[in-house]
Amino acid sequence: MRTASDLAGPALSTFRAGFVCLFGRPNVGKSTLLNRLVGEKLAIVSPRPQTTRTRITGIRNAPGAQVVFVDTPGLAEARGPLGELMAKTVHRSVEEVDLVCLLVPAAGEPSALDEELLKPLAAFRGPVFCCLTKVDLVRPKSRLLPLIEAYRKRFPFREVLPVSAVDGTNCDRLLELVTAALPEHPPYFPTDTLTDQPETFFVAEIVREKIFRFTREEIPYACAVRVEELTERQVQERLYVRASIFVEQVSQRGILIGRGGAMLKKIGSAARRELEAFFGIPVYLELRVEVRRNWRRDGRALRELGFMRTS
Repeated sequence: MRTASDLAGPALSTFRAGFVCLFGRPNVGKSTLLNRLVGEKLAIVSPRPQTTRTRITGIRNAPGAQVVFVDTPGLAEARGPLGELMAKTVHRSVEEVDLVCLLVPAAGEPSALDEELLKPLAAFRGPVFCCLTKVDLVRPKSRLLPLIEAYRKRFPFREVLPVSAVDGTNCDRLLELVTAALPEHPPYFPTDTLTDQPETFFVAEIVREKIFRFTREEIPYACAVRVEELTERQVQERLYVRASIFVEQVSQRGILIGRGGAMLKKIGSAARRELEAFFGIPVYLELRVEVRRNWRRDGRALRELGFMRTS
């Protein structure tokens, strides 16, 4: 997947490139920040925690630099095989990058720092930034000063920076600081590349985002989406997408389909509109719902649904 770019880049001897992990608790704003820093919506966003399940990369190309951001699931107690995979993804991502951005809420209390978040960073030898997220919600801004000081005293962060992915506060500054801290290295990807994920991954994520938007309680967490077919048809130039939504119980299937198919149609229509904006051509989207009992606790099902490859 590529995007137009005006990035010719200077000589490779002065080029900086590296991998940057966005790390933190669920619902702290990692995916929203990734989208802001990359300049495109790559990660789905929901006000509910644990929306991100796998490692997502977003590549920001700039004159003389390539920053490969890695969005990770929120660090939480591992529950079942899927939870364990998600936790493993987080820890592995922290180990395999050049720089880590620890994201913590700007509304937090200085007296209650999240010590568990700091443990995975203890053995990391690269620079670590602390990003105080959702700063747009904090009033007055003077409340940030004790929190900044508390984090500076607790860990040798290279930078502690309040940011807001919603209104862009300090996002450009964060990008500048991150870029300057990366090693000199040729680009890892062609400089017009936006991500290393296949198109089918983003189709599945967009469908899953609409499930989070329109359904409640446990339903979105019990759903997995697999794209069965994605082909561009030359007649009338249209993208044909066929995808399966897997749920764990028959009752969940009924809720997801809805009376007369109303809920599934609502999810499909919203996903199709976003896919058409994403790909720039008309999309025909066919969705079906299948029951795969207790797939979140089934190692074989997790492999078949692609979690072993993306975690």
